[in-house]
Amino acid sequence: MPVATPSQSAEDYLERIHELIEEKGYARVVDIASSLKVRQASVTSMVQKLGDLGFLKYEKYRGLILTDEGRDVARRIKRRHETLARFFSLLELNEDTQRRDIEGIEHHLSGETLAALAALARYFEENPKVLEKYLKFREQTAV
Repeated sequence: MPVATPSQSAEDYLERIHELIEEKGYARVVDIASSLKVRQASVTSMVQKLGDLGFLKYEKYRGLILTDEGRDVARRIKRRHETLARFFSLLELNEDTQRRDIEGIEHHLSGETLAALAALARYFEENPKVLEKYLKFREQTAV
């Protein structure tokens, strides 16, 4: 188990590294920098920190490999992001609003709150008439 939990920034990097590995089969510093819109030097620094924490292995010129711990954290982050996106989509929020709000809150939610939102999303999915009724209510009471 890693000595420390990753910071919000480190979580963003782990999430992106995991996505790149799933998409392309590898993650390179240049690809991470490009996708996160940061300098390669910043990525290199974070990669070294993540390596020191035990979340990934970095071999210069060969790419990044997530450790079991790193993969577990990345998958948890991905599930959290997907749960929020699913919930916000049900509320018919536009994609831009969803993206900004998810980025703003995803690192601050407790597991308990996330589980409650996942359950509420599932409830709405299984009870579309209730969701429809709620959306009408929200529309009528909008300020």
